[in-house]
Amino acid sequence: MSTNNIAESSNTQNPILKLLDCSLRVSVIPLSVATIWLTVTNKQDNSIYGDVKFNNLLGLKYMVCTCAICAAYALFAAIASWIRYFVTKAWLFFVSDQIVAYLMVTSGAAVMEILYLAYNGDQKITWSEACSSYGKFCNKMKVALILHALVLCCFIVLALISAYRAFSKFDPPFLSKQDNEERT
Repeated sequence: MSTNNIAESSNTQNPILKLLDCSLRVSVIPLSVATIWLTVTNKQDNSIYGDVKFNNLLGLKYMVCTCAICAAYALFAAIASWIRYFVTKAWLFFVSDQIVAYLMVTSGAAVMEILYLAYNGDQKITWSEACSSYGKFCNKMKVALILHALVLCCFIVLALISAYRAFSKFDPPFLSKQDNEERT
């Protein structure tokens, strides 16, 4: 069976899977843009402690960069999923989806740590909590983190779909007669 026949049979057998894939990729774009917008426009001034904005925290900058990469990749992948040349490159989507999902996990973890410290502080090194003074900033960061988590969930599902597409093209490994007899 040629590569084109494999791709055609894979797509004609799973039109719902292709629709789900494309829908998730398209839905990731506005969620990522909303996360970027919430984060970049988030700032609050306090007359006692000064102002805080996303530029002050490296983890927030990392999340903004990750979301921008994610949105750009999702747009490219949504368009490419309808182009025959790219449809036959299941491994390209598999590896790329995995990389983006891992980037989303790491940036989400960085922001979760920032929020944890902002709400709880760290008494051992005498950091007090900051959200009582910067409540608006903390609330917007929680919303941005929730949106970021939704994007991560979409990419986890996309990674599963792309893994299915990449590995379903291969037959399962055959057991030797000796291995098969040992199992029974």
